[in-house]
Amino acid sequence: MIHEIVAPTVGESISEVRILAWSKKNGEYVKNGETVAEIESDKATVEVIAENNGTLKILEQAGEMIAVGKTIAQIDDTGAAGASSAKPEAVKTAAPAAVATKTAAPAANAKGLDDQSPAVRKILAENGTNPTDINGTGKGGRITKGDAIEHAENPRAKTIGRASDADIKTKDQPGDRRVPMSLLRMKIAERLKQAQNTAAMLTTFNEVDLSKVVELRKQFKDKFKTKYGVGLGYMSFFSRAAALALKEFEAVNATLDGSDIIYHDYVHMGIAVGTDRGLVVPVLRNVDKMTFAQIEQAIVDAAGKAKSGKLGIADMSGGTFTVTNGGTYGSMLSTPILNPPQSAILGMHNIQDRAVVIEGKIEIRPMMYLAVSYDHRIIDGKEAVSFLVAIKKHLENPEELGLEFKKEI
Repeated sequence: MIHEIVAPTVGESISEVRILAWSKKNGEYVKNGETVAEIESDKATVEVIAENNGTLKILEQAGEMIAVGKTIAQIDDTGAAGASSAKPEAVKTAAPAAVATKTAAPAANAKGLDDQSPAVRKILAENGTNPTDINGTGKGGRITKGDAIEHAENPRAKTIGRASDADIKTKDQPGDRRVPMSLLRMKIAERLKQAQNTAAMLTTFNEVDLSKVVELRKQFKDKFKTKYGVGLGYMSFFSRAAALALKEFEAVNATLDGSDIIYHDYVHMGIAVGTDRGLVVPVLRNVDKMTFAQIEQAIVDAAGKAKSGKLGIADMSGGTFTVTNGGTYGSMLSTPILNPPQSAILGMHNIQDRAVVIEGKIEIRPMMYLAVSYDHRIIDGKEAVSFLVAIKKHLENPEELGLEFKKEI
């Protein structure tokens, strides 16, 4: 019996995915429960698991863009574990023709409205755009969601710019190496550009004396690790400080939706994590109600899933505010970009001993520059500055953060 493997659904708004890699070879015998492929969307990577024993027949090659629900492979359970070599050979000779057909077909129909994804059709319909006016960057000239959004925002630049983009692509020089952008990287680019194009983004800066926080970590980090099984890092201090400040300045934790402002009575905090595939932002839900140990454990779990490519859509959805730590890489100062539809993002930086004046005397203190980028459409400068000052105050007086672990250790 032939069992079909289809491109899985990875999110409500996602109609296409890319086959990142096949874990098994064409014609190889696979077992129920084994991973046969990795599928990439613009938000996450998921594994495709075999649900039957049998011989694998690959129908779609790695790198192909596939519609969700389309058959990408088959498992034939009629053969024995030591399937004959004749079957793999037959598959190998048939596969190139199928791939060639799939590659050629979109080019002929790439401009038809019906050939676009549902998300693209919706954007084109809302803006009254003819698909022939857009030079798509997708496979076979298909229009991507990013193409449709960019054209809607700036039709002339989109139409005229494509020709020059195409010309540039033909001018590779010896030593150049062209690699297609991953869907995640394309999504990152799309969202960052969206933030710049739509938000009235400003950044305010301050600096914080972390002397007391540094001393607390030195005093309790070993006992904390023994008690809870995770380290006592700086992120839990900053997350707690930000959560308290967000309760005080609710506009910083709000979302703009058309002409409405949605205020959130909870703090779902995104924690930016750098991976080999790009920056991802898993969300810690109700971080305002978490203990220090729960925050640290949640960060460890999220970072582990991010770096292994196991984050799902739910793990990165619903954030109301984001914290990013450029100091991990040695950054002294930066202007973080908003994570839409959020209205603000906190940037942490490197901790350095600096000479500062304390009560008229020069002292050496561990100092960090802080940055808050915010959407000026709903957050006034006074609120943004006061919010950052509140974070500074909590960190310089860490007893205000609760520090429940001191009583438990």
